[in-house]
Amino acid sequence: MTPDALTGGFAHPPQDSARAFRALLTVLSRPGKILTLESAAPPAPLSPAAGTLALTLLDGTTPVYLAPGHDGQDLRDWLAFHTGAPVVGDPAKAAFAFGTWASLQPLTRFAIGTPDYPDSAATLVIEMEDLRSQGARLTGPGIKGVTFLSLTEVAPFSKNNLLFPLGYDAYLTCGTRVAALPRSTRVEEA
Repeated sequence: MTPDALTGGFAHPPQDSARAFRALLTVLSRPGKILTLESAAPPAPLSPAAGTLALTLLDGTTPVYLAPGHDGQDLRDWLAFHTGAPVVGDPAKAAFAFGTWASLQPLTRFAIGTPDYPDSAATLVIEMEDLRSQGARLTGPGIKGVTFLSLTEVAPFSKNNLLFPLGYDAYLTCGTRVAALPRSTRVEEA
């Protein structure tokens, strides 16, 4: 483990994790809403928002898949030191997966839950090049009327919604910004 793995965590763990947890719940319950998460400084290529999410939601019982481009020793060491989360090589066994849209494909590799345990689905943390409130049309629980979110593709999220209550949930991160797209959200071309 390199000394760099010991840095980049929360400066004030109780306060930072509480603020981040609140922000993550807010974006998950309000699909399309974009908030700032910047309490962590993880090794590249993980963004500050994705790093803050990792420090907040992962622990030693949370299997993590790192997609190609994200799976490096520096990031593995950082996650091991700060969260204890085990990194798995099989996407089907991951509770969380980190990567770009392209590197996470095909999404069919990730768990979508079962009728008895829909909560056993994977959560995807998708690193985006851009994240803004325009693009795909979002409707459903937590959205008053309609909202919009920039997505690389619309069809996979539309298909995911048709699986509800099964399906994956997704956090989208870009730099220090985060949004969420739960499986209950209807996604259409704008």
